[in-house]
Amino acid sequence: MYDVIVIGGGLVGSYVAGKLAGMGYGVVVLEQHKQLREQVCCTGIVSQECISNFAIDNSLVLRQLNSARLFSPSGKLIRLWRKEPQACVIDRAAFDRAMASRAQAQGADYRLDSLATDLEVRDSGVIVKATCQGERVGLEARAVVIATGFGSKFADGLGLGKVGDFAVGGQVEVEVTAGVGEVEVYFGREIAPGFFAWLVPTSPRKALVGLLARRNPGLYLKRLMLSLLNQGKVVSAEVEPIYRGVPLKPLPRTCSDRLVVIGNAAGQVKPTTGGGIYFELLSAEIAANTLHRCLATDNLSARGLADYERGWRQKLGRELGIDYYARKFYERLSDQRIDRIFDIIKSNGIDEALLKAKDLSFDWHGKAVLRLVGHRALSKALEVMKIPFRLGNRDFDL
Repeated sequence: MYDVIVIGGGLVGSYVAGKLAGMGYGVVVLEQHKQLREQVCCTGIVSQECISNFAIDNSLVLRQLNSARLFSPSGKLIRLWRKEPQACVIDRAAFDRAMASRAQAQGADYRLDSLATDLEVRDSGVIVKATCQGERVGLEARAVVIATGFGSKFADGLGLGKVGDFAVGGQVEVEVTAGVGEVEVYFGREIAPGFFAWLVPTSPRKALVGLLARRNPGLYLKRLMLSLLNQGKVVSAEVEPIYRGVPLKPLPRTCSDRLVVIGNAAGQVKPTTGGGIYFELLSAEIAANTLHRCLATDNLSARGLADYERGWRQKLGRELGIDYYARKFYERLSDQRIDRIFDIIKSNGIDEALLKAKDLSFDWHGKAVLRLVGHRALSKALEVMKIPFRLGNRDFDL
């Protein structure tokens, strides 16, 4: 019998597996793919804070970022720039593989081409049924970690509820022309209704282009590629996208007897951008520490594991709540209102004020959201537009 079975060999599954294996526990990771990830629908943008806290190797960093160009629906531009790098683009697929290698070095057992099909929780432990390289097997453990990513049918039957809101992300890697050197973000209903699109340079002639949408992401991504081709920013629009579901709200519950859910499967993703690397890793750290305490005391009940639920919600809950409120607000804006907001931000120097604020962070968007909508000029304009953004004493914890 193993101590822990981790279902999913992606970033956060491997992180928890490595942490627990390093503590001396017997861990097996079930990964449905025949090889560890070669492509991931993720821009791989992480903050300097994330790089430092999780010791991300410099060899995985493709590019440092200190600026971005934001375009309104009509083409109005806001350029954000700081002297110091604010974030990095990492090779996300290589990061996943490096995390798996680290877990294996700590003693975690990896079984590729292994699809978990059923889970049974008993008083004495858990039994995971899986198809491993074409052979049906049953594995026993004291506890199980679900790290299958968002949209897994396996995670739907755990009795923990469902993610209440989601979008779909689409992304392609493209060859760009020599003049493309900054991150570009595009807003507007013709581009990505209710969301946004991006162009993120990763090397002198390569970039990631993508967007989020509630429906038809392929249609909007094709339009975006043709627009960038016409602007002379990309060399070709004939590329094959990768798609994935992006949770915008967390699961109602993320643990029960002998079981925890982490990462995208748990909905631990920023609703503003759909980014999840840092928040997922923070949650995975809490999950690993909670499992360690519960395994050591042999208290793997839902009550014992509830420290994980309380821990990640205390860390991220208010932030995710504010971000989701901002997300729903933005989806109500017409293109004309987005343009108007761009004008107000520029004419009142709000963008410069936010850039000078030392307490604002690339990862923690809540403070920036509250400061932005609390600015007198923008708040008054929103009232005139009859789109209130009243926060008051609202409890944002999810």
